[in-house]
Amino acid sequence: MSQYESQIKQIAAPIEAVYAKLSNLENLRPVIENAQNNDTLRQKIEEAGQDPSYLNMLKNVTLTADSISLDTGMMGTLALDIVNREDPSVNSGKGTIKFQTSQSPIDANMWIQLLPGELGTRMKLTLKADLNPMLKMMLGNKLEAGIDKFADMLSMIPYA
Repeated sequence: MSQYESQIKQIAAPIEAVYAKLSNLENLRPVIENAQNNDTLRQKIEEAGQDPSYLNMLKNVTLTADSISLDTGMMGTLALDIVNREDPSVNSGKGTIKFQTSQSPIDANMWIQLLPGELGTRMKLTLKADLNPMLKMMLGNKLEAGIDKFADMLSMIPYA
């Protein structure tokens, strides 16, 4: 399996608030519904050196407390299910949310690692994907950039 990691992102919110929001995916519904028309979010994405056009993928997102699916265009529908949660209040202050693909052209898993930081919470995303050499050559750079963009997006949403 190929592994891709985001940069460590700082979130100005306590780890308990970040974990509570991210461990129940339905908590993201208001953020997703408002993201396309949120000029402040688009501006923050641009300030982070990212292209805000990737917010267009959020048009057809389906959420439950434990799963998220979206139409990715060329790759078809991508669905992720939460398969494990480690609450920071019972895990020595560290939070983890682990996902597994349930619908995807490739087998993959992802996890969100949360640690308390000086200014709130430190977050890192890791993606492991089962890619054959041809797919790795074609998708590797896109997955590397994508996991970091996803971490940027998660670091910008309101947790209060």
